[in-house]
Amino acid sequence: MNLQVMIDALPALLGGAGLTLRLVGLALVAGFVMALAVALARLARSPFAWMPAYGFVFFFRGTPLLVQIFLVYYGLSQFAAVRASPVWVILREPFWCALIAFSLNTAAYTAEIVRGAIQAVPRGQVEAAKAIGMSRLTRMRRIVLPQALRIGLPAYGNEVILLIKASSLASTVTLLDLTGVARTISSVNYMPVELLSMAALIYLTMTFIVTRAFKLAEHLLSGDRRQPPSLAARPGPGSGAVSPGEAK
Repeated sequence: MNLQVMIDALPALLGGAGLTLRLVGLALVAGFVMALAVALARLARSPFAWMPAYGFVFFFRGTPLLVQIFLVYYGLSQFAAVRASPVWVILREPFWCALIAFSLNTAAYTAEIVRGAIQAVPRGQVEAAKAIGMSRLTRMRRIVLPQALRIGLPAYGNEVILLIKASSLASTVTLLDLTGVARTISSVNYMPVELLSMAALIYLTMTFIVTRAFKLAEHLLSGDRRQPPSLAARPGPGSGAVSPGEAK
């Protein structure tokens, strides 16, 4: 293995990693906003609300992410109406197509995480909030969502890590992310092992940082569950200590 090739390619790979992080970060923000709306629609009683939300989740969780990327990047461009519309300015760019596909995909998975976390909030607390006259919006904002955030945080951390690794598929639509840069350089110097190994180390570093960040967030949000420092044990009868009654 040629270490010099790996070192020389590091600046270009880090540049691709920056594009990967930007793509993943924007997808997570857009996906979380959509996921919150989809999760609330899934919990609604009206079939006009939960049925479209269920269809959205079913489709994007049931089809491969690569197929979704191709549908957005290659599929929409075959329609003349799309090419003639103002949205073509966005859809003709591989970055925005990948961002749309990633956002929709992570929104479907995150919606199920949010829905499960909301349903895991103890019903007694919700009923108590109703008893004191809290509106539904107030209950969601002050009782349900803060606890759901803590409950769903570990599962959401896994979703973030999976999206970071799945972002390598963006290179299939000519996007020069981390994997795309590694493939481009290796096609020139014919050293794919060195380039892909260095890319794998960068991915590993990113996932390690994300893992530690979520561990820290879980620790900070679980302060009420941590055991307080144990009190000093009282001396036993045979310890030699004199009790106040014996001192008299």
